[in-house]
Amino acid sequence: MMENKTKIVVLDGYTLNPGDLSWEKMAQLGALTVYDRTEKTIEAILRAIGDAPVVITNKTPITADMIHNLPEIRYIGVLATGYNVVDVEAARERGIVVTNIPDYSTASVAQFTFALLLEMCHHAGAHNDAVKSGQWTNSKDFSFWNYPLIELAGKTLGVIGFGRIGKAVAQIAQIFGMRVLAFNRNRDEKLLSDNGRYVSLDELLATSDVISLHCPLTRETEGIINRETIGKMKDGVMIINTARGGLVNEEDLSQALNCGKVARAAVDVVSVEPVLEDNPLLKAKNCLITPHIAWAPKEARERLMDIAVGNLSAFLSGAPVNMV
Repeated sequence: MMENKTKIVVLDGYTLNPGDLSWEKMAQLGALTVYDRTEKTIEAILRAIGDAPVVITNKTPITADMIHNLPEIRYIGVLATGYNVVDVEAARERGIVVTNIPDYSTASVAQFTFALLLEMCHHAGAHNDAVKSGQWTNSKDFSFWNYPLIELAGKTLGVIGFGRIGKAVAQIAQIFGMRVLAFNRNRDEKLLSDNGRYVSLDELLATSDVISLHCPLTRETEGIINRETIGKMKDGVMIINTARGGLVNEEDLSQALNCGKVARAAVDVVSVEPVLEDNPLLKAKNCLITPHIAWAPKEARERLMDIAVGNLSAFLSGAPVNMV
């Protein structure tokens, strides 16, 4: 067990805690230094970590070269579920424990998935703007709409990736009266019902009115939404991505939106974040883009903080949990 004044460095704490949470519980575990952000260069990261044996990161990368140049590191805590920012193999070779934060944002991401879907169906924000610009005041009718309005009952939702979040999305969808099709490597037969079943990817693509992505980004899933898979979809399909930007070939999706093959898309994640000025989705028709906020309600961030503190406390006690 390490002594109580173990140096703990948080490389990029701002997105988790922009000021509405507290680092106090983590500070009780050692000598804590929190950087809001660390420049993503090897020199800046090595300088920030120094001789600290405990490093906490969200999106700041910890590469093999960095690990080899930081002999004091014993623990890397990732402030997220995905841990691709850390070279886990290099850490494992050095005997460094790497942990992540599982299952903290399931409710938030599922809720946000439907915030995006409902916005695509009703354009509530645009209609609010229309009212405030005087269009309702000057209307000859008691009601008007500037976009087609869509009812979800009876529609088919295809969920790619049926883990905790995918299942939570499916439950909400069924409450809305939607039929659910799921594609996942492993199957939980509890899904089987009149309104939900597992199918092949091709069947999901061909029969879904809405497709929502909830799978991890791996070699197998990278670019899973592309020209070929879009070609297998219904004309007028809607696509939602609250998982990882790399799941989508953004140029292919942009072209499908512009030609109308895909009626609407909503993404909370893109391939490079913050979004680059030349990202093709920025100029695509009928594409709603939000700045990676599905995970970020305060309640979810509080859970994340508590789990992160628990992970570090367990490691310091010699019984690490949530290792990857």
